[in-house]
Amino acid sequence: MQLALLSIKNKYSKTENGISFSKSVKMSDVINNLPFRLTKAQLKVLEEIDGDMEKDISMNRLLQGDVGSGKTIVSIIAAYKAVKCGYQAAIMAPTAILASQHLESFKEILDSYNIRCELLVSGITKKKKEEILQKLAEGTIDIIIGTHALLEENVVFDNLGLVVTDEQHRFGVKQRSIISEKGKNPDTIVMTATPIPRTLALILYGDLDISIIDELPPNRKVIDTFAVTKQMGERVNKFTRNQINSGRQVYIVCPLVEETEEIDAKSVLELYEKYKYDVFKKYRVEYIHGKLKPKEKEAVMNEFKNGNIDILISTTVIEVGVNVPNATLMIIENAERFGLAALHQLRGRVGRGEHKSYCILKYQGNSSIVKKRMKIMTATNNGFLIAEKDLELRGSGEFFGTKQHGIPEFKIANLFTDLELLKQIQAVSSEILSNDKTLEKEENARLKKIVDAKMGNKLEI
Repeated sequence: MQLALLSIKNKYSKTENGISFSKSVKMSDVINNLPFRLTKAQLKVLEEIDGDMEKDISMNRLLQGDVGSGKTIVSIIAAYKAVKCGYQAAIMAPTAILASQHLESFKEILDSYNIRCELLVSGITKKKKEEILQKLAEGTIDIIIGTHALLEENVVFDNLGLVVTDEQHRFGVKQRSIISEKGKNPDTIVMTATPIPRTLALILYGDLDISIIDELPPNRKVIDTFAVTKQMGERVNKFTRNQINSGRQVYIVCPLVEETEEIDAKSVLELYEKYKYDVFKKYRVEYIHGKLKPKEKEAVMNEFKNGNIDILISTTVIEVGVNVPNATLMIIENAERFGLAALHQLRGRVGRGEHKSYCILKYQGNSSIVKKRMKIMTATNNGFLIAEKDLELRGSGEFFGTKQHGIPEFKIANLFTDLELLKQIQAVSSEILSNDKTLEKEENARLKKIVDAKMGNKLEI
């Protein structure tokens, strides 16, 4: 596995020179004018990025930060530097909702510096799209923010210097390289709110340097988390009504879209019927799930964002990135069915405004592992600690959603308990590849065979 990961790193790491951005364009020009103060962690990360941008080697940096730690502003400041040095920046987000949210944030900060930002998502009109593509190629758009739409062949840049991909696990190495090839070795920042223990990140994202924002801004409120069984159902409903009556909004998340007989889990649609026409019939209840068309999803999310929906019932499709400051309560049904990392991501959807926020985990089952997991969630809001525990309790396969990463499950090794061994292996693998980059030498023939058989193109996702 290490040989395969390092081979990928070698394949995509640029041997030619990258862009050396000018030292005379200072990030501090933006930092000092912000309406809020950056945290020490954000400033440290910006220093690392600034240093990378001024070198003539392509930057390849993974920016990890817990939900709400302020990664977006870091990418805005990096994009400012790229543009003021005469280059364009591309920001790629996994969903149209998230992309348009980023556009708002970018414009809010950068409009006053005469930096032109545009949005490119699949929903825009043909005429608008043509106009954007033309301006992008001419260089009259400085920053383009979009979804997978940015990967299309007809998206051509005048002078692309910086690529930022948000929520890395939604985009594979291949997609990152497609967009990078639209420029001459642009610098790359990959952002993720899925905390991965640092040592593991070094091993998984061997092709990236790592920056971590490990503190939350002072205005982020701690979210009170409670784990309850179904006996508490009525109390939870009462608490929900109180929140809505105070003008707040509520998320209710459940694991499945449709009821399946063998699994006793509440489905979105079943829950929607029950809550809309019975439990919360006085309130505006809507639902959203992965099987809806993107346009339908977006319409519902916008209604929720604009305050026209009191309770949004959803699957984990809301896990990534939507910002609704007025939502203060997250209720997760069948919480025992989610990994800790997913629960933590979902919890991070609330607590984004000035109001006190809560997360209620409804769980079933008495097993010690279920209780242990609920205890971790109620005891800490620290994503990195939760990631460590998740890995410990569930093993690496489930933790990474292995299929997504193309990393095989190991029958004996455990990525968590065998980290020391992994580090040694990483060193050995580096040595082998430094002497035989493509494993062509006779002494490595068997190794090459195993790497090809086990990994093949899996990591090309």
